[in-house]
Amino acid sequence: MAYLDGFVAAVPSAAKDKFEAHARKMDSIFLDFGATRVVETWGADVKQGKVTDFPGAVEAKADETVVFSWIEWPGKATRDAGMAKLMAPDFKDERMDPEANPMPFDGKRMIFGGFQPEVVNGSDEGAAYYQGFVLPVPEGKREAYFRMAEDAWPMFQGYGALAVVEAWGDDVRRGQHTDFYRAVKAEDGEKTVFSWMAWPSREVCDAAAEKMMNDPEMQMPDDMPFDGQRMIYAGFEPLYVLEK
Repeated sequence: MAYLDGFVAAVPSAAKDKFEAHARKMDSIFLDFGATRVVETWGADVKQGKVTDFPGAVEAKADETVVFSWIEWPGKATRDAGMAKLMAPDFKDERMDPEANPMPFDGKRMIFGGFQPEVVNGSDEGAAYYQGFVLPVPEGKREAYFRMAEDAWPMFQGYGALAVVEAWGDDVRRGQHTDFYRAVKAEDGEKTVFSWMAWPSREVCDAAAEKMMNDPEMQMPDDMPFDGQRMIYAGFEPLYVLEK
């Protein structure tokens, strides 16, 4: 993948089937306009944090579930051209018609943005569980962050992870209600990173987390290139994957 659009939304838990039906129609438009793949995942282990968390990022209510999704594009130029067509005032398609394909969630609280993948390792083929991450990284520590992420991959792979993607905020705009910046309380001079790690199952992921917690050689560097207290993360189950 050469470019990503990342999304996080709060969906009424009782409307899971309606959300999937709606999203499948909408996501097929992105494939028509050049996207190579769309992945939709449903919150499975989404906890509240002390400083930031996924529910707070989209102002999720008690009866809502957080959805973590992304669109993969062959490049930014294709993505920009596709989005321009989608947003054109003369573009008409029943898949975007609110009457023919009603949105079963509050779109005003959805956060989204364009990201440039910098670390891509492994393959998520066969993945049955994902961990999703969003975090703030100072612009001056961009290289240090991705070097750390690249160096950490062999360890995660050894614990059973199938793939990891780390992507740098490129076209991440401020929203009126919610956005990626507010999700992680980003400060001046910080960009947001959109990341996911794929696992063969939740059981393998949970076992890996326990092993890492009890590994005496597992130590965090003293000069972490980001504020881990403001990182948000959670576990998600795949709803579906659309691809060409």
